[in-house]
Amino acid sequence: MEFFHEGSPTTAISEQRAGELLDGMLAQLRKKGDLKRVLLIPPDITRMHAWAGFLTCALYERLKDHTEIVILPALGTHAAMTRAEMDRMFPGVPHSLFRVHDWRNGVVPLGEVPAPFVRAISGGKLNFPMNVEIDRIVVEEDWDAIFSIGQLVPHEVIGIANHSKNIFVGVGGSDLINRTHWLGAVHGIERIMGRAQTPVRAVFDYASQHFTKHLPIVYLLTVRARDEAGHLVTRGLYAGDDDACFKRGAQVCRAANLDRLDRAPKKVVVYLDPFEFKSTWLGNKAVYRTRMAIADGGELIVLAPGVKEFGEDPTIDKLIRRYGYRGTPTTLQRVESEPELAANLSAAAHLIHGSSEGRFKITYCPGHLTREEIEGAGFGYGDLAAMSQRYDIRTLRDGWNTMPDGEEVFYVSNPALGLWGTADRFDKQA
Repeated sequence: MEFFHEGSPTTAISEQRAGELLDGMLAQLRKKGDLKRVLLIPPDITRMHAWAGFLTCALYERLKDHTEIVILPALGTHAAMTRAEMDRMFPGVPHSLFRVHDWRNGVVPLGEVPAPFVRAISGGKLNFPMNVEIDRIVVEEDWDAIFSIGQLVPHEVIGIANHSKNIFVGVGGSDLINRTHWLGAVHGIERIMGRAQTPVRAVFDYASQHFTKHLPIVYLLTVRARDEAGHLVTRGLYAGDDDACFKRGAQVCRAANLDRLDRAPKKVVVYLDPFEFKSTWLGNKAVYRTRMAIADGGELIVLAPGVKEFGEDPTIDKLIRRYGYRGTPTTLQRVESEPELAANLSAAAHLIHGSSEGRFKITYCPGHLTREEIEGAGFGYGDLAAMSQRYDIRTLRDGWNTMPDGEEVFYVSNPALGLWGTADRFDKQA
């Protein structure tokens, strides 16, 4: 059932209004029984703009006096949150409430998505089962409610992020993470980005129906976008224990977060906030979210002052350095010939997603990686100081800009907030 739904492409939901909606939701839940023990599953700092920090703090304040609360950030393959990151995203929440998800060793099996199902949704391209595992804290401990909190936003693997993805990837296990990433890559990133129904979403729907219906999961979902003044606002807020909240919110996400350009820019400049983006594993949102906009033969310049590594996971970092972003044909070939890459399909999928397939140039300007490292991974290298002087983020504005010498660039100040593409490319999605 849906506990509440509110939003539109022009709505701006205030903190006060959100609090009222949360109060109503908690009242409905308490009619079913006491909330003595509650698990909160918000995203980590990589989704700091999701409004999930505010919602987590708001739930904590409402529950703390009479409820035992545990917080399990949905890390997926990301590094554990630091104390500074917790303080920034969840101010006032005690660190002692937080637990760390371990996607390789801290999960328990729930079942299997069968190979015939995977073969059908992949159009015959893949023929393997997928093991469904989630964090043992979710499964083995008793909870009166599990709040899965996150943002509906265009995503390279699943189409529109969140809802059950927050469970099966955010606090999920390696097999499902690896194989769903590979499914998304094989299906094609440009056929997935910004779509509500995709093969990867079908896998999570299957897993939800067969393996987690017994868990008291409540999905709390936001849609975020910039208003006319450039301020980030909440366009939608949805809560429910089934997929109705996702379907309703996904419509608003598509309307609010798909930025249709009337023409393809030859040069796109993307800035990666150093507090948020420290790896290309995360920073390649600059590639994913703009690839449907950039003109053939164009260039993407990524200003990445905080980027110091390729993968946050040591194994994935090693694989990215070894095999690089070389495009689909090369990566498919190496998955067939290299067992270590075949055993880490999420890394292989990431190598495909992070490549332009030779259609445009990617120039990375990192704060903490060398030219040799960047070029070794298949990107072009740009000097951060020189590029930052030419493309000064203090004067650039989101959207079209004309430089003093007449060069036209399209600027994106945070690629995590949307999806940019030409209208014809969005319309050609199939």
